[in-house]
Amino acid sequence: MNVIRYTDRDYAKRLREVTAPSTLFDPTIEQRTRTILQEVEKRGDDAVLELTERFDGARLDAGQLGVTQAELMSASLQADPSLRAAVAEADRNIASFAKKSRRKDWSMRNLHGAVVGEKFDPFQRVGIYVPGGTAPLVSTALMTVTLARVAGCPEIVVCTPCGSDGAINSAVLFAARAAGATEIYRVGGAQAIAAMAYGTKTIRRVQKIFGPGNAYVVAAKRLVFGHVAIDLLPGPSELLVLADDAGNPKFIAADLLAQAEHGSGHERVWLVTPSSKLLKAVEKEIRKQLSGLPRADFILRALESNGWLIQVKTLEEGVALAKQLAPEHCEVIASKASKVSGEIKTACAIFLGPWSPTVLGDYVAGPSHTLPTGGAGASFAGLTVDQFQRRTSVVEYNRKSLKNALPATKKFAEVEGLDAHGKSAQIRLS
Repeated sequence: MNVIRYTDRDYAKRLREVTAPSTLFDPTIEQRTRTILQEVEKRGDDAVLELTERFDGARLDAGQLGVTQAELMSASLQADPSLRAAVAEADRNIASFAKKSRRKDWSMRNLHGAVVGEKFDPFQRVGIYVPGGTAPLVSTALMTVTLARVAGCPEIVVCTPCGSDGAINSAVLFAARAAGATEIYRVGGAQAIAAMAYGTKTIRRVQKIFGPGNAYVVAAKRLVFGHVAIDLLPGPSELLVLADDAGNPKFIAADLLAQAEHGSGHERVWLVTPSSKLLKAVEKEIRKQLSGLPRADFILRALESNGWLIQVKTLEEGVALAKQLAPEHCEVIASKASKVSGEIKTACAIFLGPWSPTVLGDYVAGPSHTLPTGGAGASFAGLTVDQFQRRTSVVEYNRKSLKNALPATKKFAEVEGLDAHGKSAQIRLS
């Protein structure tokens, strides 16, 4: 872990390092990703198959990209009762939360007496990326696909990486199917985003792409925007813990280690506290707990490059730093946690108090864990069900309301020099 204290001579300089852009905007990653996208756009399935062999070690033909019903049935049979119960419990909380934030059609009468409003339709074909890599993210299938199902999307396409043998983790398949996926493909990385955005002979293009991923997946989503809609920019995991003397060092250390263990090496974790005592205790706990974790090597790599223990002068300075970093997850463990959190307006998900570890948001609490990272939280919110709905405005005038609108309409047409605009309304009343 990297330690910074406000008493350090180079404190300001080191804080600038902490707030430097993440791999979300790495130019080398962006250029490599652009090349992958161009290959898939130009050569379709052939490029997808070559890239799958290059990056995942799996030699497939186009007919093997799609997961079969037999594979899904096998995955279902392999799911033990405890997995079934966990998936059902999480799905229920996620679906209940999603139903509360679905947008509903509405209408009103404007000044002219016309009916205006909006209708909300589910996207008809959506693409969802479920990461694989060193950890099969079973929970991500639920945190994305379930929302699409609740929104009413009829075609829900999932892309997820396979192993060198072409197999996909059976628990991921079970969760994706249980959540409502209608098609699943064994394609990962930037090539999966490209396939869903441009379409190939095997994988038809979608209207909008959702889901988290590594730095290459996030770069791909940024680069295909416009060819297809995207949800947000959820990259490698982040956690900022803002704590005062009320913080429990064992809890805080465990939470930081949990979010650093995903395995990309680009995860970012911060403890921000005015308490020198807490900082030292957390540093000690991290060393103690790390030694017993199976993924210690992955965690250590992330902590060495992007793990920070920061002592600020006051909790107010900590709030300011949290707002600047716009973290994916923000735990507020302070004596007045609710009041403190009210000042943080850029965090993507806030967890209040010592009994709300981020892992509950990762798995079972209800809100989707698909959240923007790399500072994008200052502009983007996390994934919600309404992002699976397409908004359309609706306008209905009758003769009387059109007559009421005509003077202002003609004036706008006159000042803009667009005579045909004015005539298209006038002709109906002539």
